[in-house]
Amino acid sequence: MNEVLALVAIGGTAASGLLGAIAGWRTRLGDRIFAATMMLGSSCGLAAGLRAIAGAETGTWSRPWRVPGGVLEVRVDALSGMFLAQIFLIAALGTIYGLGYWSAQDHPQTAGKLRVFYGLMVAGMALLVVSRNSILFLMGWEIMALSAFFTITTEDHDRVVREVGFVYLVATRVGTLFVFATFAILRWQTGSFSLSTAGLAGSSPAATAVFLLGIVGFGLKAGLMPLHIWLPGAHANAPSHVSAVMSGVLIKMGIYGLVRTCSLFDGIPVWWGVVLLALGMASAVFGVAFAIGQHDLKRLLAYHSVENIGIIVMGLGLALIGRSTGHTALMALGLAGSLLHVWNHGLFKALLFLSAGSVIHATHTRQIDALGGLGKQLPRTALAFLVGAVAICGLPPLNGFVSELFIYLGMLRAGALDLGTIGIAAVLGVPVLALVGALAALCFSKVFGIVFLGAPRSDHVKKVRESPASMLAPMAVLGALCIFIGALPPLVAPVLERATSAWLGAEMRLDLHAFAPLRSIAWVNALLTICVLVVSAIVIKLSARALRTPTWDCGYAAPTPRMQYTASSFGGWVVGMFAVVLRPRVHAPELSGPFPAPTRFASHVPEVVLELGILPLARALSRVAAWFRWIQHGDVHLYVLYVFGALVLMLFVWR
Repeated sequence: MNEVLALVAIGGTAASGLLGAIAGWRTRLGDRIFAATMMLGSSCGLAAGLRAIAGAETGTWSRPWRVPGGVLEVRVDALSGMFLAQIFLIAALGTIYGLGYWSAQDHPQTAGKLRVFYGLMVAGMALLVVSRNSILFLMGWEIMALSAFFTITTEDHDRVVREVGFVYLVATRVGTLFVFATFAILRWQTGSFSLSTAGLAGSSPAATAVFLLGIVGFGLKAGLMPLHIWLPGAHANAPSHVSAVMSGVLIKMGIYGLVRTCSLFDGIPVWWGVVLLALGMASAVFGVAFAIGQHDLKRLLAYHSVENIGIIVMGLGLALIGRSTGHTALMALGLAGSLLHVWNHGLFKALLFLSAGSVIHATHTRQIDALGGLGKQLPRTALAFLVGAVAICGLPPLNGFVSELFIYLGMLRAGALDLGTIGIAAVLGVPVLALVGALAALCFSKVFGIVFLGAPRSDHVKKVRESPASMLAPMAVLGALCIFIGALPPLVAPVLERATSAWLGAEMRLDLHAFAPLRSIAWVNALLTICVLVVSAIVIKLSARALRTPTWDCGYAAPTPRMQYTASSFGGWVVGMFAVVLRPRVHAPELSGPFPAPTRFASHVPEVVLELGILPLARALSRVAAWFRWIQHGDVHLYVLYVFGALVLMLFVWR
């Protein structure tokens, strides 16, 4: 039943954009037919995922396929169900949001194209998480990857968007090659393209190759640093509901690939977990550090995706350490924290991107320093953004706190066990995760304060209106889910236990209540929620009767919005702390004389890996390649001679 529902959902979402295009490429009717079909398909997919994680009986749907080595083999277990439910939930909410944000009436040239590839992207993601054949998996992977390219480049008339799309396309092609190599080695090792194989020897050289290739291939899709080069630009320039889907679920397909691949092996070496733990720490710390230095609202949120992917990979690394050393507590806490953070990040990051889209929809700018005072004009958007900000910082009583607590407990448990240097390495993750939380709190204090508080900094903020209900409703649903998971973690424990058991093997059953005080967390979070609501009600009531006067101006008689903190000034000291890695570029004014001329200050944190590493190397290779252009004469006979010479050379080499 689950498999049939999933296949119906895949077919419905894939066809949704095409049906909308047939009904009207540039009409509201096309929007509505697309949304109705997408919602119907998403409902079926959500039902399949929820049934699987609720423990409903599942089987394998299999049919022959003419593709060599390929089998139409589909299965929705609890692990697939967690990803499947999230795909269709966020895709459905993004569809509703898009009716107000990117309607055919407002965007007649691009709305039809966006509808078609949005539906295909969702279908591709769903297909790969339910596939039990690597050829079918790769088919879903390619549909997802190429459709995402066309959604990112929706506004392809913009040169910056085209450049960002090119970077994404190159990165995803490289990642796909590594994923191909991963499955090719698995095929060589097992003699089958099936992904239902289990119990492979993790200590073999082939297993090591699969693991390392998987880190690159799946890590590129996930945006794991330093493989994140495509992510900031793509998330920043895509339509905001596409950014929500990409950050909320698409990058998690890389996590799913890693989790599913690692589940195939037994007896894995402990260094697998240590490598993932180290990569996760680096990605989390440097991701949030890069975020603090950003001036573009959506680019800042994109770097927080890099940070949270790092936290997810830290949990997965901890689970692999537990699997290799045989410690059930580390497996349970590590994987449960990782999978729950997959869900939590999908919820609060989608909420933040949709809230940012609401700001952009009203002000037509993404520049943080051009905003200010929006809390009064966009109160619902401000509240939604605040909920997402508290959740992403891992603060109680919201959902981000619960998943990060699992990982904290797992790392502390590793330190208490007799694991030697491995335990010490795991315990080092505790201060790293604490540092990440503190930096995230600093970053979102900056963002919320500059965007929603203070005085308007430019004309962009004048005469703005709150977003329509079609945009606010998805934000309300996501915010409510963030509060629900944070307040009632015992309700999600059975789901995590089933998903973890699907990863470890059906014969191993886990009880998360034995490793984490879930009921105590629920009581504390519930009490904290009540306290926050009561204090908020009191503050609102008192502020309604308060005397309103201008802000104290330190004795200066003519204050202006230019005297407020900017994105650069608020986080400048943190950027300075990480200057060795961030490589900030600062244009400082030169003041001279008693009456200096007007000047300006500007700072920019580049994408170090791309702008200072890959692009200069590519330009150097291009210059070297230009030396060999004399080989090209346009003469077919000469080209045949080149081929003949290459064949002769190969014969001598092989001999």
